[in-house]
Amino acid sequence: MHNPGNATPDRFPAEERFAEGAQYIAGRLTRGTSGRTHAVVDPASGEEVLRYELAGTADVDRAVAAAREAFPGWAGATPGERADALHRFAAVLADHAEDFARAESLQCGKPLKLSREFDVPGTIDNTAFFAGAARLLQGQSAGEYSGDHTSYIRREPIGVVGSIAPWNYPLQMAAWKVLPAIAAGNTIVLKPAELTPLTSLLFAQAATDAGIPDGVINVVTGTGREAGEHLVGHPDVAMTSFTGSTAVGKRVAEIATATVKRLHLELGGKAPFVVFDDADPEAAAHGAVAGALINTGQDCTAATRAYVQRPLYDAFVERTAALMETVRLGDPFAAGTDLGPLISHAQRDRVAGFVDRARAYARVVTGGEAPEGELAEGAYYRPTLIADAAQDSEVVQSEIFGPVLVVLPFDTDDEGIALANDTPYGLAASAWSRDVYRANRATREIKAGCVWVNDHIPIISEMPHGGYKSSGYGKDMSAYSFEEYTQIKHVMFDNTAVTAKDWHRTVFGDR
Repeated sequence: MHNPGNATPDRFPAEERFAEGAQYIAGRLTRGTSGRTHAVVDPASGEEVLRYELAGTADVDRAVAAAREAFPGWAGATPGERADALHRFAAVLADHAEDFARAESLQCGKPLKLSREFDVPGTIDNTAFFAGAARLLQGQSAGEYSGDHTSYIRREPIGVVGSIAPWNYPLQMAAWKVLPAIAAGNTIVLKPAELTPLTSLLFAQAATDAGIPDGVINVVTGTGREAGEHLVGHPDVAMTSFTGSTAVGKRVAEIATATVKRLHLELGGKAPFVVFDDADPEAAAHGAVAGALINTGQDCTAATRAYVQRPLYDAFVERTAALMETVRLGDPFAAGTDLGPLISHAQRDRVAGFVDRARAYARVVTGGEAPEGELAEGAYYRPTLIADAAQDSEVVQSEIFGPVLVVLPFDTDDEGIALANDTPYGLAASAWSRDVYRANRATREIKAGCVWVNDHIPIISEMPHGGYKSSGYGKDMSAYSFEEYTQIKHVMFDNTAVTAKDWHRTVFGDR
């Protein structure tokens, strides 16, 4: 195994890059003032790669003050000026793509090929998209809707946005929160997960290098209980955007209520993968493995519940298990690795707990254990397939967030769609069929923010991402997310020559 603590040349030298601290406020790195430290740990080896001072409430206050100070100038920039800055930002990100990929893989444990081919290119593309979108923000056309008065709509930035990003896609989630907010003229304080701050800090530094003014993007790296809750409740923060579990999302909403701030919540998921009996069985099995194991299953849109119509059920279970057994676990920086570790040993143990409890009521077809040998020190867990669980069981209803797929049979189309909808979540889903009418019905009746047909997991900058039900509300990416970071103002002109006195007389009569 590698030794990332030594920051060898082919890995990301975290201690060297963040020697000045792991908070980014008003355009520079600084140290946190909470009096406590936290370690970034390589989950592939369990070794520490960076120890940094956590942000405290005073650091949050400084970051919010910097964002508030930067807001008038940034909000007052023309859309074209903001667009130019974001185009430069995309170019800087592209120039340093390899640094971002290595830092992301080091802190998350995801295979380097995933960071190189998915996370980093997706972030660059998203930056370019919002560079273009910045010039398209507009209200509605003017019109005379009430007699001699002309009305129109202005879309204006909200102010300081406080955003909290998760640890599973630190770079992309930072981008999804920062980019639409600043494209619309807001400034931002981002709190990444304390486990994975590296690429968020690099992202903020790249923005400065691109000429985005100091204070427009600030990063505070602290715990959710201290820095996160203080950021959500801060009276100078006008909007909170949070991605994470539904349980924590409810806490965020509770705190935000006190200051009546706008909320954007992208929460948990338990995506159904519905395979009808006319589907291509080989394509469906491959899609299930890819959809379930993406990012070691630590993806709120990952395929977690496969419902397979009974004629295909046994063959699907057998083929999917066989494909899972070919997946190669290994060092994230090795070229042949398909699957990296989970984010931490604690998360691995949590996933293992779900699987171990399921043995009492379901069949573990393959996997269900941590590997031995050279991978034993990392937070690895083998791809796992569980069959024959009941619909109301824990592994079907709860978000496991690991490389675990549960397969259940169904008989009629009505039953398959009903089972797909039978959890509190509604973030994503997929339907597999060669019948266009059958597939179209599934996309219409499955309650989720995204429904793929004959595929599972791809996303694009032009289309929105966000959920139904307990998966939250609000959209990331696309023009829909851009508009969420604006507030609407109605402007109304009186087109007559009526004086104030005449208006007074009209309303109150002669007095």
